[in-house]
Amino acid sequence: MISVVIPTLNAQTSLASTLTALVPAFVEGLVREVIIADGGSTDHTLEIADQSGAVVVTSAPGRGSQLKAGAQHAKCPWLLFLHADTVLDPGWEREAGHFMDLTGGGRMKPAAACFRFALDDLGAKPRIIEFGVAMRMVIFKLPFGDQGLLIPRTLYDEAGGYAELPIMEDVDLVRRLGRARIMSLNARAFTSAERYRTDGYFSRALRNQYCLALYMLRVPPERIAKIYANQQPLAT
Repeated sequence: MISVVIPTLNAQTSLASTLTALVPAFVEGLVREVIIADGGSTDHTLEIADQSGAVVVTSAPGRGSQLKAGAQHAKCPWLLFLHADTVLDPGWEREAGHFMDLTGGGRMKPAAACFRFALDDLGAKPRIIEFGVAMRMVIFKLPFGDQGLLIPRTLYDEAGGYAELPIMEDVDLVRRLGRARIMSLNARAFTSAERYRTDGYFSRALRNQYCLALYMLRVPPERIAKIYANQQPLAT
């Protein structure tokens, strides 16, 4: 059974849709609890969480800290980490259940699974971004947090869980898991394209890749976080 952990910070515009996509899995008994790990929301995020019946956990802001705090409160043997602006494909629970049966039944070694990245926008630009992410998965087996992460609690603990990093906490955990323990499900995880539309599709994509390259070069995450937030120019 699954505990879903969702980090939030002023997520009132997207959280309801994210939670609604989990309802069928609740009905089937696959998802047993949803934990909202909030970093200090000042909008209606906590009201939405409370009305949905989710457990609310507070922590210092930052996805790494919030995800870690949410996982510490989770009670189920499986964890599903989702961003608050990510909506899973209808039927995702069937694929997830099959994956859990394979790994839990001993037919596969313990592994984590992510979903197929998609943007909730029309046109050529979002499709190009999706293709780029698909190629990253094929070549590097490197999912980001907006693809979700379904992982057995035992494997999560063995890998050391999420670190309290200001950015790249998703890449950090996936690298510790290793390529051989990352699987990709066919169900899509639709991420809001709002930030891509605001920043420019290719500008945001390039900034994401630049930040990833800096992380691989061991640049301190605090410095990368400032670049990601546009607090300093890309040039160094």
